[in-house]
Amino acid sequence: MGTATTDLLAATQHTLNMTAAFLGGLVIAGALIWAVRVGLRVLDRETGHPRPDEQPKMPATGPVREEREMREPDDVPVMAPGGSRLMPYELHRASTRRGKDQTRRRWLPGSTGSFGGGGLPRGL
Repeated sequence: MGTATTDLLAATQHTLNMTAAFLGGLVIAGALIWAVRVGLRVLDRETGHPRPDEQPKMPATGPVREEREMREPDDVPVMAPGGSRLMPYELHRASTRRGKDQTRRRWLPGSTGSFGGGGLPRGL
């Protein structure tokens, strides 16, 4: 095998690689164009934006405000010996309930930076 044959094979391999890369790029570009056309067709079939009279309106009572409350755990009651078991409809919807004490816990200077963050209480 001479130099001319080796050069010809190298040139042929290079040409095949370039052709494969070009065809791969064409396939990817075609797939992207097809995806955009399908997306535009789907958008055309969707309903339009709501008209101004269909837009949401503020309630007559005004804007809805945030409600803050202190919550405490609402544990499942312990069954008394000989008692009947609790049925699902007898349970509450949430695992917490409104707390009896609604005063907000305040930070005390000289105490830890978080509530329940460890350490002894200030008075002890």
